[in-house]
Amino acid sequence: MVRRTKEEALETRNHLLDAAEEVFYRDGFARTSLDAVAEAAGVTRGAIYWHFKNKSDLFNAMCDRVHLPMEQLAESVNQETTGDPLDHMRKVAVFFLKECEQNPHFRKIIEILWKKTEFVDPSDPIYIRQHEAAMSGREHIRKSLTRAVETKHLSADTDIRLAAVLLQASIEGVLQNWLLAPDYFSLAEEAERLVDACFDTIRNASSLKMAERQHPGRANGEKVGEKG
Repeated sequence: MVRRTKEEALETRNHLLDAAEEVFYRDGFARTSLDAVAEAAGVTRGAIYWHFKNKSDLFNAMCDRVHLPMEQLAESVNQETTGDPLDHMRKVAVFFLKECEQNPHFRKIIEILWKKTEFVDPSDPIYIRQHEAAMSGREHIRKSLTRAVETKHLSADTDIRLAAVLLQASIEGVLQNWLLAPDYFSLAEEAERLVDACFDTIRNASSLKMAERQHPGRANGEKVGEKG
């Protein structure tokens, strides 16, 4: 009997999250009310409070059902300790981008987060979660790039800090551009080429080399110490 009650509670919770996903997607975060979610789910407002503290708690629980871009990279980097770190990150990034187009549920959550949510209050739990995910993801990317240098899969003179910023911005930028104009290109079909272009840049761009930053004249063929 207890087990059945727990299963029913979980089923109700998931039903509420499904309803919240539809309402947030339709109305955006700011204009969504708990009454609207309750109506969509066919339950009372009190049923929502049984499972969630408030709208932000409900929203975060809904988002927890998918991994954000940098959260997915961070988790995968933590799990992978052998092989080529760059190749591993590449595969994760390609999978993520393809999933955004091919998985309607996943795409809907990402669209809610990036197109229908306003981040204006730094103290809001949703803003904090987004910020922490971005910073944590960037740090894990940095660690993975460092490991790529240690395993000689990446040049030792690579500016790891800037490379991590570039990789994060590139993956998220590609996704945001596609969300704004999904008919312009197929994310699933072009994911590998787009990700490869990003990693080719990290491997080969002279502007990401520490030596070039210290001696910018080298990029123009000028010898160190040579004056014009």
